[in-house]
Amino acid sequence: MPVKGTLILPGDKSISHRSVMMAALSSQRSKIANISNGEDVKSTIACLMDCGIKFNLSSKYLFVTGGKFKQPESDLDCGNSGTTMRLLIGLLAGQGINANFVGDKSLSNRPMDRIIEPLKKMGLNIESNKLKPPIYISKSDLKGIDYNMPISSAQVKSTILLAALGSKSETKIIEKVTSRDHSEIMLKNIGVNIKSKDGSITMTPRKKILAQDIHIPADPSTAAFFIGTAVLMPGSKLRVTNLLLNETRIGFLKALEKMGCSFNYFNVHEESGEKVGDLEVSHHKLFGININAPDIPSIIDELPMLALIATQAQGITKVSGAEELRVKESDRIKAICKNLKEVGADIIEKSDGFIINGITQLKSGNIDTFDDHRIAMTFHVASIISGKNIILNNTNCVDISFPDFYKTLESLIQ
Repeated sequence: MPVKGTLILPGDKSISHRSVMMAALSSQRSKIANISNGEDVKSTIACLMDCGIKFNLSSKYLFVTGGKFKQPESDLDCGNSGTTMRLLIGLLAGQGINANFVGDKSLSNRPMDRIIEPLKKMGLNIESNKLKPPIYISKSDLKGIDYNMPISSAQVKSTILLAALGSKSETKIIEKVTSRDHSEIMLKNIGVNIKSKDGSITMTPRKKILAQDIHIPADPSTAAFFIGTAVLMPGSKLRVTNLLLNETRIGFLKALEKMGCSFNYFNVHEESGEKVGDLEVSHHKLFGININAPDIPSIIDELPMLALIATQAQGITKVSGAEELRVKESDRIKAICKNLKEVGADIIEKSDGFIINGITQLKSGNIDTFDDHRIAMTFHVASIISGKNIILNNTNCVDISFPDFYKTLESLIQ
């Protein structure tokens, strides 16, 4: 059955996390509209409240008043959210706060060495459980650093930048491959002296932070599941409104274009430094492509859905250079390959990705979501496009990013 209609989604998860953290830095009141309603962002807000930041929610806006952090009286529980933990460690380090960060079983197994190393170079006293959570930080005199990023990671970059707000000298970060740049855009919006050019980011500490008034655009990572469904279902025509179109976040759209898809764009404009617009998509015949290491940062969260799409594309799709998928909410390479095989796909697992031979007639099967929201969403879409009985062992994990996922998708199927 086709997917038709107009889709209005909650705000982008990455920008939502950062918007409340940046707002917490200002003693003036910030106003945030269309914030993500996922559990991950709620974890960030709860942690900030434990640090004395004030939040008030109206029917349309989230108001945030900060400027002064207090020592939390108990552990800061980051839930399932790696973004919450990594970025808050940087934020609170820069504010001279003592804190112990904990998370759920999945988060407690995710690597933190990538932030521990640069933060130690900045002078932070930080302790960990063999470079994994729990993580404890204590008040330290921080200095700016020059740091060459060993991996492309917006979380690591943002952690360093947030910590550098409390340092005594300039910080410089070099990226080989540009990762999502929401932190740089937002820091500039709140009055921080930050400059980006040719893969180099320099920032000078600033004490006086401005409030922000921001309307967060729709999350392209969440939109990917709806866009992908429309592309695969004959007769579909879907319009996604107020969609974030930041160049570092549209790798999924670019991959679909290479596979033979086309999009129509409307009302494209800039809002709070971010490119935003409406996107219209319909059903297309698709062909396999190669996705390599330079493509991965802008498509990392959408690769599970892209793998499903590749099973319905003619020819071979090869994904390489995606080792980072091994350390997301689950080992997503393993989860993708195990579950696609379960429903009849022709897929070969590699250490850094996978190879898919399409077109596959999907069959019924039992899916191990590994409690990963993006795996659950992907295989729910698989059940829709195939019409087969594909059963998820955990449907509730979608609450991490989009609690209304199933209801919203069902409303568009005609």
